[in-house]
Amino acid sequence: MSPEFEWRVLGVVHAIPAGRVSSYGRVAELAGFPRHARHVGRLLANAEGVPWQRVVTAGGRIARAGTEAADWQRLLLEHEGIVFEESGRIDLVRYGWP
Repeated sequence: MSPEFEWRVLGVVHAIPAGRVSSYGRVAELAGFPRHARHVGRLLANAEGVPWQRVVTAGGRIARAGTEAADWQRLLLEHEGIVFEESGRIDLVRYGWP
């Protein structure tokens, strides 16, 4: 990944307010790299000091459900006030950003 990609994606992720979420694809699009959702996921998997928990799948779900990282992400999002549906999905109309 290029430094420009990293810088722009991390800038978008930092802009997501607490209590809101965005999808990997939307972050890529806002950063100027449409169709690079998987690259966003790879970058966030190793990013430190970034509110990575605010990025979810396009369907409003936490990626890699059932892992410790997914459980931690859910806990962080709940702490920010995000309510999960019984199915484990986040209502993107209510909590989506931008």
